[in-house]
Amino acid sequence: MRRKKTGFTLIELMLVVIIIGILVSMVVPRIAGRSKQARMAAASADINANIATALDMYELDNGGYPTTEQGLKALVTKSDISPIPPNWNGPYVKKIPQDPWSRAYVYKSPGERNADYDLHSLGPDGIESADDITNWQAEAVQ
Repeated sequence: MRRKKTGFTLIELMLVVIIIGILVSMVVPRIAGRSKQARMAAASADINANIATALDMYELDNGGYPTTEQGLKALVTKSDISPIPPNWNGPYVKKIPQDPWSRAYVYKSPGERNADYDLHSLGPDGIESADDITNWQAEAVQ
């Protein structure tokens, strides 16, 4: 009585590995290029929606936005820097937000480009340049 051997041959295994390699080589370049775009979109969402909403709620409660000196910390804890917020009803966010590159957002109130406040991320390079994500540009994230 002869037993039938089961399993894969070396050629079958090599073909599977080659096919997987080809698929990976097609997919990885498409995904790799999206990382910067995804981070820029996340920063834009923070600036134009998440942090903006928290700042607007702060302004509704207190009649004004936090000053530059109070900064975004005023959204987490009641500031003891003048002007003291009269109706602080926070925290407006759970923690002080950082941009997708683990740097602090730059906040200035009153703003130089907007009447209420300027808010921006220094972008991937960490310096003021054309890749900054701001609340004063109406350009779409690319």
